[in-house]
Amino acid sequence: MSTRTQRPGADPFTERTPRVAAARALTRRAGRDKAGRFLVEGAQAVREALAHGRVHELFVTETGSARNAELLDSAADLGVVISPVTDKAAAGLSETVTPQGVVAVCDLLDRPLADALPAGSRLVAVLVGVSDPGNAGTVTRVADAAGAQAVLFAGDTVDPHNGKCVRASTGSVFHLPLARSRDTEGVFAACRAAGLRLVAADGHASTDLDQAVDAGALSAPTAWVFGSEAHGLPADLLSDVDQAVKVPLHGKAESLNLATAAAVCLYASAREQRR
Repeated sequence: MSTRTQRPGADPFTERTPRVAAARALTRRAGRDKAGRFLVEGAQAVREALAHGRVHELFVTETGSARNAELLDSAADLGVVISPVTDKAAAGLSETVTPQGVVAVCDLLDRPLADALPAGSRLVAVLVGVSDPGNAGTVTRVADAAGAQAVLFAGDTVDPHNGKCVRASTGSVFHLPLARSRDTEGVFAACRAAGLRLVAADGHASTDLDQAVDAGALSAPTAWVFGSEAHGLPADLLSDVDQAVKVPLHGKAESLNLATAAAVCLYASAREQRR
């Protein structure tokens, strides 16, 4: 790839241009893992990528360029390659209904478990078998807002670099360490080795969140474990955590969705740890 920064105004790349075709492969997980890169779409997410990540190239349409002059100036100052593309080429890189015409190619963000759990970690979110990228991205955003030190993607969980996951995080994927491993037991072991107590969110638990708070159980360093949207955590993993806790439902709602329950749980821990 050329290291020369291209300002919009040159002939735009089309969907057939090799660089665009290579970037389009990053919309698939296999392509991302093979290249070690992923796509970040939209002005706000790209702004966070420029501030906290490593951006290799920025694809912009004529409209995207006109609307985001300051963003392009920031990218140029960092030496990022800025490549004009046609609307059709940008649509091929987009996973949204109305593309903004700004797409960045960035290095993958996940790191080894040992590096993702810094010394002194007190609050971590662990996603196990979570398949919906919107939920995973929102939990990452909530973990960031609650002051968590990491988000761990365990088992058969969606890729944190999935386009919808990145958008739902609104930039939080760049703010805190991410790690992913199919070895859920290994993730649990790493959390324990870091001094974290494993607490699972489970709608059928005998202890509710209010009781856990009253007992002082959430003041200790905690790794909150959240299971799949449809089935929660399997029995063998529930038996391996230190405690299971349910969010109390005081009204008539049958349940909370995953991201909402995660927000309640993470903020309960954040509050207790900051007392």
